[in-house]
Amino acid sequence: MAEQAPAFQPYIPASAQHRELTLRALIAGTLLGMIFGASSLYLVLRVGLTVSASIPVAVISITLFRLISRMGFGKDATILETNIVQTAGSAGESIAFGVGVTMPAIMILGFDLEVVRVMLVAVLGALLGILMMIPLRRALIVEQHGKLKYPEGTACAEVLKAGASEESRAASSAGHAAGPALAGAGTIFGGFILGLVYKTWMVAFKGWKGEPEKEFHAPFKGGSVGIDISPELLGVGYIIGPRIGSIMVGGGVLAYLVLIPMIKFFGDGLSAPLAPGGDLISNMGPGAIRGKYVLYIGAGAVAAGGIISLLRSVPTIWRGLKHGLGDVGGGRRNSGVLRTELDLSMKVVLLGILGIVSAITLAPMLEMNILGALLIIVFGFLFVTVSSRLCGEIGSSSNPISGMTVATLLLTCLTFLVMGWTQPHYYVTALSVGAIVCIAASNGGATSQDLKTGFLVGATPKSQQLAILVGALASALILGPILLRLNDSATVYVDVPAASAASDQLVVPSAALATLPRESLAGPQAEKDGKTYAVWNRVAADGTAARYLVDTETGVARYLVDPGINGAHTVRPDGSKVTKFDAPKATLMSYIIKGILDQKLPWTLVILGAMIALTLELAGVPSLAFAVGVYLPLAASAPIFVGGMVRWFIDKRSASLPENKNKNEEELAADGDRSPGVLLASGYIAGGAIAGILIAFGAGVLSDFDRSMTDWAEAHNPFYAGAWADMLALIPFVLITILLLKTGWPKAQRNSERA
Repeated sequence: MAEQAPAFQPYIPASAQHRELTLRALIAGTLLGMIFGASSLYLVLRVGLTVSASIPVAVISITLFRLISRMGFGKDATILETNIVQTAGSAGESIAFGVGVTMPAIMILGFDLEVVRVMLVAVLGALLGILMMIPLRRALIVEQHGKLKYPEGTACAEVLKAGASEESRAASSAGHAAGPALAGAGTIFGGFILGLVYKTWMVAFKGWKGEPEKEFHAPFKGGSVGIDISPELLGVGYIIGPRIGSIMVGGGVLAYLVLIPMIKFFGDGLSAPLAPGGDLISNMGPGAIRGKYVLYIGAGAVAAGGIISLLRSVPTIWRGLKHGLGDVGGGRRNSGVLRTELDLSMKVVLLGILGIVSAITLAPMLEMNILGALLIIVFGFLFVTVSSRLCGEIGSSSNPISGMTVATLLLTCLTFLVMGWTQPHYYVTALSVGAIVCIAASNGGATSQDLKTGFLVGATPKSQQLAILVGALASALILGPILLRLNDSATVYVDVPAASAASDQLVVPSAALATLPRESLAGPQAEKDGKTYAVWNRVAADGTAARYLVDTETGVARYLVDPGINGAHTVRPDGSKVTKFDAPKATLMSYIIKGILDQKLPWTLVILGAMIALTLELAGVPSLAFAVGVYLPLAASAPIFVGGMVRWFIDKRSASLPENKNKNEEELAADGDRSPGVLLASGYIAGGAIAGILIAFGAGVLSDFDRSMTDWAEAHNPFYAGAWADMLALIPFVLITILLLKTGWPKAQRNSERA
């Protein structure tokens, strides 16, 4: 029996032959995906979350192609070409999330963060997620149309329709009215330039203090507040909205204004260190107390919140599995199908998955075995299905990828514990399983949003699938080097005096010294010491891992390598300050692996965090966002809260306008997601994050410049140092916040516009 066309009519009908998978669209999408992937990786290392890149990429592509056509260098892009651009461009953000929440844990566990290992995990996980999603497309996108909303994918389709070229409007299906011409690409570019200049002037030229703060004294010892006045965090807050922003800052308030002062109050009189801390609490400031105690509480809360969010999705998981398995078993052929129903061949998909699994098993740096590869297949298909369906129900922003990764690691580590596989190299095996599944699930969800956009505009699924495979591969290849460079830029080499090294037994036996790899200092400190050292990854008796550079002749430790990601030392020997990357979720992953396999985690603190999450869930508050706030510095969640409040004021104004009185919450939310405020916020994110990456890449080359600028600012710039620096530094941040409010503020339509 011949397959019938679906009742739904896309914007471009299946019978139309429209330019789609062109070389220029593929190149543009791939390049934009790499840019937004890099900025997303920067964000996930800072605050543990990212925002969707599809709409900004779509707006930029429409503008670029329109500009090119007006300059006489070719035709304007069709709607299907711009859809290819956003499809290829969206892959970078989802892969960056998976890489950022897992791979830094390798280093935290005491192993080298090798670039080949990061690139391999990113590529394999990204491609696996896309290939596993392809057989699910018909079940989730086509058959569930009208039931699964895919909010980001639907919003992106509306943006593409609004910016459709004259050629595409002429070819559109009957009943599809031409949308208004898209405006606002200049807003994204303006936000990008402003974010880039603002961040560069603040960080590189020391224009003002980047993190105003206030520490309280008696009778509230240990309490402190601060705010990281970066444009990218303000933009993130605007996009995720007031509810999540408020919940996150609530977690920060609990940590910095309740837990830390409480620990200070009860521990100030102790005459001995309280484990896991190694110093008297009376000698600790808020940062030290957070690092030794509150981080474990936050990790427990994040783990519990992730598991709870996953358990809440069990009915959805079951439905998605039934649909997915049913579709795979259907064995549909591509012959005789409509253009809008043409997928990549099932043979290509299965051979691709088989090739990826073979690569996972054979790659030596993953420390993988047959059981690990089997777990990747089982958890990979399970969570790609779950992720794709949840994206349809609640959207990518609420998709509990972290919870899926936590569940994968818990089950993998418990399996290894039962098998007796608790040696250190199994840490890498377990993390490789979790990382590949995490990236696959994240990219599978992003792929489903893209395929929904394509379904609505009338794209060819096979063309989209090829585009996202190319875009994902390109983004995955660059994220490894960027991750390592960001870590190196904030790494501090702490001097270890020879006498101290000998007394603390920080000496490598001569027999083992010859087998250690060699390395030189990286970053700004490399200028003062160009010698080559042996690299010693030392695990102490208490289970803590540390990395040392040791003299190649004597074996004596010369430097403690304090990493840029999750490191503790924020001042270099020359006095210059360093901003570390907290990588909250990667740290959580390392805690789970070590806690189960070596059973030395401070479980009391972890359980306290889990109980906080449970209490919040009983009170009806989403615990995962709150838990992330507990884990992050309050300074990181505060600007997110400010951005969320700006969005709240704008959304309230929009809902009060006469033309919006009859719209429901979903329609108002969709209008808000396409507003100029979101475009400016997206520009802030991209500009601020790219500036941070460029500054990190230039850290070693420009160390003398950075030092001279710091010295000058500390002596002459009241916005950077001095009694009023904390207050004065808020002025630039207030200005970009007002600009965001003004840009997003909706104006009532005139009668002539409504007619």
